[in-house]
Amino acid sequence: MGTGVLEPLWTLLFPPRCPACGCYVEARGGWCPACLRAALRVRRLVLTPAQRGALAAGWTLGVYEGALRDLVRGLKYQGRTEHLYAIDTFLRAAAPMLCRLLQEDGGARQLGARFDAAAAVPLHASREQQRGFNQTERIFAAWLAGEGLSLERLLVRVKETRPQYGLSREERARNLEGAFAPAAGAAIRGRRILLLDDIFTTGTTALHCAEVLRGAGAAQVAVLTLASGQNR
Repeated sequence: MGTGVLEPLWTLLFPPRCPACGCYVEARGGWCPACLRAALRVRRLVLTPAQRGALAAGWTLGVYEGALRDLVRGLKYQGRTEHLYAIDTFLRAAAPMLCRLLQEDGGARQLGARFDAAAAVPLHASREQQRGFNQTERIFAAWLAGEGLSLERLLVRVKETRPQYGLSREERARNLEGAFAPAAGAAIRGRRILLLDDIFTTGTTALHCAEVLRGAGAAQVAVLTLASGQNR
């Protein structure tokens, strides 16, 4: 993400602004305090009985609306990788709240102590080639490294699927049937896996991925997403 030695010049030419309200902030990727507080909502996800059968727990960090939604959409659909600066600031602000929530749920406060590896929901190869990256990997990679948790490609998407947006829960399930498989040579058996996605809507994608991981021998799977419209 960084521009290295050119960062001071970049800041001079393009003064950083809050991604939500547009007011000037001190550094690139910064938010004004009020907008950051509004976007942050670290909480447990409400899982259905079927999801609880495959997922030990679920958490999300923010509200999928306003600036956070625009940052994710710009990254995914327009290749706006500069949005990662603001997303990284958001993640670092959310980290202490997530640690407290993890402690309340029992066990280690740090992700690196609680899980053995993290895995992003995969894109189909053609979609990733078109986009140039997996947005979930780009969102979480640097932050996870600081948390002491490795990001590994444990899953592949073996079937091209329609976008989930606008589909009913039943349509989402049919769309994703048979879409995921363990990656070749992936170390899954006996490990505690943190599944990552950018957005949690109905949880259908997380469920299908978790079922594949559990079927491949994962000891435990939990899900963490950047944002969700659930329980606003």
